[in-house]
Amino acid sequence: MSPNITRLQGRTALVTGSTGGLGVAIAKALADQGAFVVVSGRNKERGDAVVAEIRSAGGQAEFVAADLGAGGDEVQHLAQQATAAAGGHIDILVNNAGVWGMPEPTGEVSEQALLESYQTNVIAPFLLTGALAPGMAERGHGAVVNVGSITGLIGGDRSALYSSTKAAVHSLTKSWAVEYGPSGVRVNAVAPGPIATERALEAADHVAPVLARIPSRRMSTPEEVAAAVTFLAGDDAGNIHGVILSVDGGWAAA
Repeated sequence: MSPNITRLQGRTALVTGSTGGLGVAIAKALADQGAFVVVSGRNKERGDAVVAEIRSAGGQAEFVAADLGAGGDEVQHLAQQATAAAGGHIDILVNNAGVWGMPEPTGEVSEQALLESYQTNVIAPFLLTGALAPGMAERGHGAVVNVGSITGLIGGDRSALYSSTKAAVHSLTKSWAVEYGPSGVRVNAVAPGPIATERALEAADHVAPVLARIPSRRMSTPEEVAAAVTFLAGDDAGNIHGVILSVDGGWAAA
């Protein structure tokens, strides 16, 4: 498919965690809209494959390796390297990288798991937004799209760790919308329900009871969630600030 250059042509985007799953779909969707996409993740081989796929479809992309669970220095390194790869500025930041584990009782969650989840799911996007959003504000335009979760909006059995990190992401989205909105930077989030990624499909038995009680009765495709991210990143969402857009098959409404 040739890129649609009528929407995001001339803009640059960084998508964290874009070497697999939902992140790949987001990177492809933004590139298809004409954006230059910085693909990022821990695995160079997988990252290079995503870049090659984007380029073969007529898009523009580069890969920058980063392990967002490694701490603040790694986050700052990513901000610097991604900015350089994108020609000196990032117009769109998608905070997608995240740690997700199988549900377990709160009393069985280790301190190490707690720290690792918050480092990747909350601290890394906090620091990365702090590194890149001020530059957007100085230029008077930009968009940050955070990937939250429906579990950050509603309670879930044995999901306190993951749900709390995503609730924090939703809260940060609203605070950043207030902080950066007056400077022309829009900050929003998507809150997906179950997504038909390879990992989710492997856990089909766990997901089945959830699907049975949501209106759509199915998982979202990665492309459906990516379309919501692309919408929030583009001019069609020009006066949308601080929104948590659920892409959950109606789970939050059920």
